[in-house]
Amino acid sequence: MTDDPILALHGVHKSFGPVEVLSGIDIVLRSGEVLALIGENGAGKSTTMKILAGYQPATKGRILLDGQEVRFGSLHEGEAAGIVLIHQEFNLAEQLTVEQNIFLGRELRRGLLLDKKRMRDLTRQYLARLNCRVDPDTPVSQLSNSDKQMVEIAKALSRNARVLIMDEPTAVLTGSEVEVLFEQVRALRAAGTAILFTSHKLGEVANIADRVTIMRDGAVVRTDIVAAMTEDDMATAMVGRDVSALYPAKPGVLKGGSVALQVQGLTVPGHAQDIGFTLRHGEILGIAGLIGSGRTEAMEGLCGLRPATMTALKIEGQPVTIRSTADALDHGLCYMTEDRKLRGLLLDKGMRVNLTLQALARFGRILIDRKAEDAALVQAVKEFDIRAGSADVLVGNLSGGNQQKLLLAKIMQSEPRILIVDEPTRGIDIGTKQQIYTFLRALAAAGKSIVVVSSEMQEIIGMSDRVLVMRQGGIAGTLEGDHITEDAIVRHAMGVGADTDERAA
Repeated sequence: MTDDPILALHGVHKSFGPVEVLSGIDIVLRSGEVLALIGENGAGKSTTMKILAGYQPATKGRILLDGQEVRFGSLHEGEAAGIVLIHQEFNLAEQLTVEQNIFLGRELRRGLLLDKKRMRDLTRQYLARLNCRVDPDTPVSQLSNSDKQMVEIAKALSRNARVLIMDEPTAVLTGSEVEVLFEQVRALRAAGTAILFTSHKLGEVANIADRVTIMRDGAVVRTDIVAAMTEDDMATAMVGRDVSALYPAKPGVLKGGSVALQVQGLTVPGHAQDIGFTLRHGEILGIAGLIGSGRTEAMEGLCGLRPATMTALKIEGQPVTIRSTADALDHGLCYMTEDRKLRGLLLDKGMRVNLTLQALARFGRILIDRKAEDAALVQAVKEFDIRAGSADVLVGNLSGGNQQKLLLAKIMQSEPRILIVDEPTRGIDIGTKQQIYTFLRALAAAGKSIVVVSSEMQEIIGMSDRVLVMRQGGIAGTLEGDHITEDAIVRHAMGVGADTDERAA
């Protein structure tokens, strides 16, 4: 690491119309160093990164590259200067192949013809560095989210960046994939690359970063070496309040609770087979397992989102049949998708349209009662603490955390008795996580029944009264009470057994 900065912001402001989103930002990126940029959703991190990379101009302030003031007119000018941004949201052409995406706009040629062999060979090399076994000829549309993220990272590696900006690169990666990525980050740091890394997972920040800059409400509130801060210090600086008690207290064992949902023999072809479980009133049931274990597919099949068969399905003790999401909603069963941007929300529409879309019948059979919709939005904004500059803002312009809170508010418009939430806090900050956890526990305390599907081990442990662990499309074990431990969950998920296996009825 050198003391001379490669890239720096000094006194940078950014306004969108009358709304100022950045106020006097100072950030320094040095060769051979990883700087973590953290803060709540809406703190201004993404806007800061886009200014650094040339995606957006600053309203006021200076951008310095190698000590000289620069003004990037576009992302292409930023990349030409050696600054590469890996987006939080995939920036891939879905219908093109992996190879075509990696070299899109800068294809290699042999004379007048494309040098397809060399591009394919290089693509394999970049992917091999990431232990990613995707075929270069595979269309991106056929990849899993984690493989898409690896392609994004491979694309960045191919550009030999002097400055690499990584916006939530681990949000959809497994633990082993994260470690592979971190090996590449360490190698790039050793080679002199300046790296800006953002993550809502503070353990990752402590693991990979040398320094950390913390933002809140569009301003930098602290910059320090990582070794000088605990994770609690970081979280408190981010949100301006103590978040050490991240998970609400559990009510204790609920064995005496009445059964709200009983599932037997749930099979989703190609994904899950013979799944059976019960869910009690007031209970939060966690579903854990490795990516590919069938967690999401099983719950989508249960809610009518995928073709599925069941030996028996009872809600409130009554046999029911669910063939569609409309059937599920009619029986008070709602599913909140893990993918808020592609499947949960209409990003090019406003908050009101998104909020009421799933429950339009409540707002009029023929003509929609706009006043009732507006009133519902006012109530949702207050109840879920959705922070937006205007009620008319397009949902795509909201921060990830506020999008997630709007999605939860949308689901609750259907007044579910049984709620299945898939990855409820993926890609959101610790303060918003605490809000969502508190809301879910309050729903359970009010007698609702909750299923939480999550890849985050601590989320499963902290929120669940009981845990089903899935492996290869089946239930590998059921845990509750003091038996809900990381060791037990991992053992079941890996198929190596566990010391305890408390089977639930």
